[in-house]
Amino acid sequence: MTITRRGLITGSLGTLAVGALSACGGVGDSGNDASKGGAGKGDTGALSTQGFGKPDDVGQARIDAFKSAYPNVQVNLNEGDFDPQQFLSAVASGNPPDLVYLDRGLVGSYASRGAIQPLDDLLGGAGIKTGDYREAAIKEVTLDGKVYGVPEFYNTRNILVNGKAIEEAGLTLADVSTTDWNRLHTVTRQLYRAAGGRTTRIGFDPKLPEFLPLWAKANGADLVNPDGSPNLEDPKIIEALTYALSLIDEQGGWSKFKAFRDTWDLFGAGNQFVKNQAAAFPWEGWYVNVLVQSSPKIDLRSTPFTDRQGKPITFQNGSAWCLPKDAKNPAAAVNWMKVMTSTDTWLKAGAARQATVEQNKSIFTGLWTANTAADEQVKAKYVKPGPTGFDKAVENYYAASDYAFGVNASKAGSEIKVAWQEAVNRALSGQQKPDAALRQAQSEASKAFSAAK
Repeated sequence: MTITRRGLITGSLGTLAVGALSACGGVGDSGNDASKGGAGKGDTGALSTQGFGKPDDVGQARIDAFKSAYPNVQVNLNEGDFDPQQFLSAVASGNPPDLVYLDRGLVGSYASRGAIQPLDDLLGGAGIKTGDYREAAIKEVTLDGKVYGVPEFYNTRNILVNGKAIEEAGLTLADVSTTDWNRLHTVTRQLYRAAGGRTTRIGFDPKLPEFLPLWAKANGADLVNPDGSPNLEDPKIIEALTYALSLIDEQGGWSKFKAFRDTWDLFGAGNQFVKNQAAAFPWEGWYVNVLVQSSPKIDLRSTPFTDRQGKPITFQNGSAWCLPKDAKNPAAAVNWMKVMTSTDTWLKAGAARQATVEQNKSIFTGLWTANTAADEQVKAKYVKPGPTGFDKAVENYYAASDYAFGVNASKAGSEIKVAWQEAVNRALSGQQKPDAALRQAQSEASKAFSAAK
């Protein structure tokens, strides 16, 4: 069994739907508090969810843990991915699910419009301590001093490197570095390959638009200010985007670059490392598990992404469990949050993943959770020596968890994200220069932020 693609599905989830919240009857009222209707122990009744997707071995082990702890609660899982329109329609009609599983970057937008409730008055009673979770993840679900979600996974980014490609180019792993941007240009050209006017190997993929937060941070800027307002026209962010785009221009331009990248068999045995179609790119930690299952014999190498002073940096994201407005069984919902993210449950999930690893004759590469103690204990118990390159990659991702940053929470978090992603796409396609694209994005995001306030 392999890692599912749930962690991939973030994107621009439901901006138009979020913007329409105030038009949905009753949803715009953010005065509803989770403590109203929170009576009871949450050990009976029905419990419905939305957005969790179809569980893999790790998900199923945690569901089983909840059912064992609360056998008298009838769990009704909606196994589809999060659907903004479906969720908002359910909230507007007064018939929401008891739980919703959201990308943490969306929490601020839904919280500011009253579609999800603060959890502060319920967390203590359920035995949930926010200090047990990584600070960056808790910040993402905190708005105006109130906590709106319990974080689950914790996806960080490092640079994965094709050892065969760098050796063919006469380079070493130390040459693949984001510290010296001029030097990275040279290295990218050395690693890039083309034949007959067609790209045959990407030298360095900056991963746009998704990883703009990382390039911006490397240049000393955040896309969202600490107060939640957009910071998209910051000169440092314009410079970072201009630079990242120039790496793609070095490799045939966006059209050829994307067309070639779209041919990669990303999850298969004929992936871009096996076929020597890629030399290096930043990527999330879960991809190491994909590679160790699909192509365990590749010469995988890895190195941290660094800022321009040489300091390792990474940004993190993931999902959180939230309580919708007018949820019928809030006590059971918070108990679910507690069980699904507790250290004991993650250890059970680790045991399930270990069984899968043994069945596949593979290696355990980590679970990457927002629970600090759980990560440490799962690593100590289940992460064992394997192929050298994969070992080092796992080590690098565990290290990255300790210094990862998150995009600051905002009442217009979803709208700001869509604004900058669309700006990057316009710049990639040549519709606008980076500065014009980001200034337009700043204007759009500022309007959304003002409306949310």
